[in-house]
Amino acid sequence: MTNRARKPYIAGNWKMNLDRARSLDLIKTVKGRLGDGGDREVAFFVPSIYLADVTAVAQGSPLGVGGQNLWYEANGAFTGEVAPRMLREVGADRALIGHSERRHVFHEPDDWMGRKVRAALDNDLLPVYCIGETLDERKGNRTDRVLKRQLESGFDKVRPEDAHRVTVAYEPVWAIGTGETATIDQVDQAHRTIRKWLVQRFGEPAANLIRILYGGSVKPDNARELMAIDSVDGLLVGGASLQAETFLPIIEFDR
Repeated sequence: MTNRARKPYIAGNWKMNLDRARSLDLIKTVKGRLGDGGDREVAFFVPSIYLADVTAVAQGSPLGVGGQNLWYEANGAFTGEVAPRMLREVGADRALIGHSERRHVFHEPDDWMGRKVRAALDNDLLPVYCIGETLDERKGNRTDRVLKRQLESGFDKVRPEDAHRVTVAYEPVWAIGTGETATIDQVDQAHRTIRKWLVQRFGEPAANLIRILYGGSVKPDNARELMAIDSVDGLLVGGASLQAETFLPIIEFDR
């Protein structure tokens, strides 16, 4: 058990990896180790094409399943996009929004983020809103400015009564998939900046219900150290979430 103000949240983002058989095997293995989920929340963000199968296998367990992206309209001429209601219809209960790969590879602008978060909330999806700076922005001492700008856009349409349903994931862009992990001080400082902004925006009671995850080359050998940081409420895991032998030790960081 953990003694934290907020329940730890460990999430795996598969990105564009795995196949159907390996996906379902992984879900079965993790599901078998979760218990009742009372002391930690665990979820996978999976490719949309596997969502229906994955949610069917995860059924009956506390394992959350989410989409990796969504569009903010319910219908329309948006070829290749997925509406929030479509994610709900195949069993997803959450969604990633604003992941750095969506921002930097697919050039999604800040002004989409608030609409995406609002669309997720309006369709009973729990958003995990991703923010983070590039290496140039960190070297230029612009980290706080970038994080605040991204928070402003993502929470633009979030009301105080909705705030507890949103999770923030801080992922320094320079640490994603590079093997580089931010230092303890860098993680703590960024998370404290985020928490301070949330308190200023929503007030302390509402802001203190929002969890802030760290993501960026999270592995079994650094999960315990990252989770020992008071300002870290959980982890968003990339490559290490693709295999049970690397993801389970992260879920069980305190055992």
